Amino acid sequence: MPNESPLTHSILTPALALIVWSLVMLVWLYATRIPAIQKAGIDPAKAQAPNALDALPPRVRWVADNYNHLMEQPTVFYALVFYTYLAGQQDHWNIVIAWTYVALRLVHSLVQATINAVMVRFSIFALSSFVLAVLAARDVMALLQ
Repeated sequence: MPNESPLTHSILTPALALIVWSLVMLVWLYATRIPAIQKAGIDPAKAQAPNALDALPPRVRWVADNYNHLMEQPTVFYALVFYTYLAGQQDHWNIVIAWTYVALRLVHSLVQATINAVMVRFSIFALSSFVLAVLAARDVMALLQ
């Protein structure tokens, strides 16, 4: 349809949205971490060990932790979205599922980077994992038909 929005007709758009969100979190990471490192007097050349930045305030570490989390499970999402697209399975429901996953990851980021309520964060993560599994199951079912 000529009047369809690219936000609703391609399953690749949610992948792009999550990539852009990951870059936003990267900017947030640098915007909080660099000043905190300077304030704590940590020599960046000596910050090679995993615990070298433990002296940073928790709120600074939460943002970095979330950026790391965006490099973990969402990689499965990207692969699944590209499979779904290439397999010709980008129907309305798969697009809705993909956008739901992105929305949940965005909310997860905001919770982790601000209040970091672990049970809230875990609930959002569990729900986003379920949504990802639903997308995978729909692809498997389409493959077996």
